[in-house]
Amino acid sequence: MDLRFEIAGRIDRPVEDVFEAVVNPDTLSAYFTTGGATGRLETGAAVEWDFHDFPGAFPVKVVEVEDNRKIVLEWEAEDSNDEAGRYDTRVIMRFEPLEDGRTLVSIAEEGFRQSDSGLRASYANCSGWMQMLCALKAYLEHGINLRQGMFR
Repeated sequence: MDLRFEIAGRIDRPVEDVFEAVVNPDTLSAYFTTGGATGRLETGAAVEWDFHDFPGAFPVKVVEVEDNRKIVLEWEAEDSNDEAGRYDTRVIMRFEPLEDGRTLVSIAEEGFRQSDSGLRASYANCSGWMQMLCALKAYLEHGINLRQGMFR
């Protein structure tokens, strides 16, 4: 079984606004990376995402960015500290403008190890990305930060 997932949702904003809210570290930190994000998501960049609910910043490698269409990231899998050693997973975010002015955002992650710890890591990340998508929607549509105070 291939351990991968894909989630999706519609944001009631134009694709340019939604895309910018993800690639801009200041905006991303306002609703998702509660401990801050360093650097804009651009092809070839290496940035860090920090979350108050997890200790330490996560290095994120930006593999590919197509303006207003796609972002491809790689980062270390959550279960990389097990006996099999470190490895990265790949995240693919797609942004599709809809006829009604909204944006369909899909986020997929793949490359988890075929193990119990890989399965747990995939579930944890699926949950995290769905929360990111909900937080993005709440922030862009209503100016609400869903993560503020949620974990601490």
